[in-house]
Amino acid sequence: MNKVIKIPYDQLGPEILQGLIEEFVTREGTEYGHTQVPLEQKIEQVKSQLKLGKAVITYDEDTRSCNIVPKDKLS
Repeated sequence: MNKVIKIPYDQLGPEILQGLIEEFVTREGTEYGHTQVPLEQKIEQVKSQLKLGKAVITYDEDTRSCNIVPKDKLS
């Protein structure tokens, strides 16, 4: 059974948070449709969603990986 832990974004150091967000927004399958959105804008959008509580950082103990997911997608 997957054990997923929510990690408060403000508990991560700035470099770690930046790296996690950059990896997330450049991951395959996170395209923004036909419109090209600059990387910095994507990063700021994700930071804003984290700060507003619309997205959360999760850590999966089984896969030892982090992800950023919309809050309403958490089970």
